[in-house]
Amino acid sequence: MKEQEIEELLVHHGVRPTANRIVVARALAEAGRPMTLTELEYRILTIDKSGVFRALTLFRDHHLVHLIEDGGDGVRYELCRSHSDHEDDDLHVHFFCERCHRTYCLEQTPVPQVEVPDGFMQTSVNYIVKGVCAHCKRKTVFTK
Repeated sequence: MKEQEIEELLVHHGVRPTANRIVVARALAEAGRPMTLTELEYRILTIDKSGVFRALTLFRDHHLVHLIEDGGDGVRYELCRSHSDHEDDDLHVHFFCERCHRTYCLEQTPVPQVEVPDGFMQTSVNYIVKGVCAHCKRKTVFTK
């Protein structure tokens, strides 16, 4: 994404586009996959961990990032391409590789509709498929 597109996305979600927020949003956009706070910290050397975390927390509050709990090493963040600052309208399934511990977006696979019992209120959906990614599977084939 170009810087202007990132700034427009931030403004659209009610987030003031400061230099640090633009850097964090750009890192998420360029990653092309959900990332942990530690991965972002290593990718963004110009902002300390607390600054990255503050930006991610603000992004979450404005529906600019998805939080993905992959059952692996914690929470991952993915830039949300939603057109709403009140809800996520681009939910999709994610794939967690049990070998390399990376999480991949399956953007063409929508999250199935889940009916919750009366009296319950759904606030989010986290749909993870676990297995072995194509890269790790190829490595296994070559090592045998």
